Amino acid sequence: MMLKQKIEKLASEKNTPCVTISLNTHRTHPENALDIVLLKNLLKDAEDRVIQEFGKRPVESLLEKIYKVQNEIDINYNLDSLHIYLSNDTQEIIKSAWPTHENGVHISNTFDVRTLIKSYNRSEEYFILLLSQSGVNLYDTVNDTIVNEINNKDFPFPENNHYHTNSDRGSDAKHLDDLVREFLNKVDKAVVKICNETGLNCVVVCTEDNYSRLMQVADKPSVYLGYSNINYNNTSKDFIAKQGWEIVKELQHKRRNEAIEEVREAVAQGMVLTDLQEIFQASLDGRGDLLIVHQDFSQAVMMTGERTFDFAKNRKEQGVIEDITSIIAWDVVLKKGRVVFTTKESIKELGAIALKTRY
Repeated sequence: MMLKQKIEKLASEKNTPCVTISLNTHRTHPENALDIVLLKNLLKDAEDRVIQEFGKRPVESLLEKIYKVQNEIDINYNLDSLHIYLSNDTQEIIKSAWPTHENGVHISNTFDVRTLIKSYNRSEEYFILLLSQSGVNLYDTVNDTIVNEINNKDFPFPENNHYHTNSDRGSDAKHLDDLVREFLNKVDKAVVKICNETGLNCVVVCTEDNYSRLMQVADKPSVYLGYSNINYNNTSKDFIAKQGWEIVKELQHKRRNEAIEEVREAVAQGMVLTDLQEIFQASLDGRGDLLIVHQDFSQAVMMTGERTFDFAKNRKEQGVIEDITSIIAWDVVLKKGRVVFTTKESIKELGAIALKTRY
C-alpha cells in the first residue's frame, strides 16, 4: 500500500480509541539507540492512558498491539521520524524522511495524520525499477529512500526465460532481440498496471540498450521518468535510491519553474487566490488546480466554523491546527489538483502561498 493510500485509510478511520505515537528518530548509530528508550517511554505512556480512560477489557486487542509493536521496528532502518497508528482494528507503522513537530502520544476517536500529510506533500513518491535480464525488482521510493520492495504476483519479476531453444538460431541476432523485447513487454505491462493503480511514476535503473528497447515496447511511456545506468558492482538499495533521486530532483526543478510561470500567467485571468482563507475554502470546494507553497511557510489556525478560521499564535493551544497549509494541500491532491512546494523566492511576489483555480 502506497503512502497516499495509507493516509486515506488512516484519515477515514473512526474508532474508540485511536492511538497515534510520533517521535523523531535517527538514521545512524549510536544516536538511534536513543530511539529505543524514547519509544519504550511513549508506548508505556500510551498503555497507561488507554487503561486509565477505557479500562482493559474493551481494548484488549489494542493493548496487545501496544505491548508487541516495538518488536516489529528495526531501529537500524530508521529515517527522521516514526509514526505508529494503533486501534482495535488497525496497526500501521510508517517511517518518514521528515521530522515531526514533537514526540508524543495522541489518543482520540481518529488518528493524527497531520505530520504524514505534511510529509506527503513535501515529498515525492515514485517507483524505482531495477531492470536486468537476470531479474527485475520494483521499489516504492520517497525522495532518496527506498521504503518498501513491491511483492505481488508480478514482482519480483523472474529472470528472462525467453531464451532460444534451437541451437541453430543461437547466432540469430534478430531472434534474440525479439526475445528480449518480449520479456521487456511483459515487464512493462506489470509496471503500467501498478502505476495506474497507485498514480505513481517510475525511474528505471538499467543499461542504455535495455531502456531504449523498453521505450519501444512500452504501452504507456509517460509513466517512466527516465533512467540511470545500472552499476552491476553496486545494486544496493541505498545506491539505486540515490540514482533515482538525482533524476527526480532534476524533474522537480523543472516542474517548479513551469508551475510558477503557469500561476503568473493565470493572475491576469483572475484565476489566482492568495488570501489563505479563500484558498482554504476553494480547496474544500474542489476548485484547486495548482497550489504553490513556499517551503518555509506554515500557519497555525483555530477553526471558527467548518469553512473559517482565525490565525493562532500558540501552536500548542488545545484545538489549534498547527499547519493549515498541509490540510489545504491534501484537499487539493485528493480532488485531483497539483501541489508544488518551492524554495524559490520568486513565488513571494504572489505571497507565500497561491492557488490557481479551475474556475
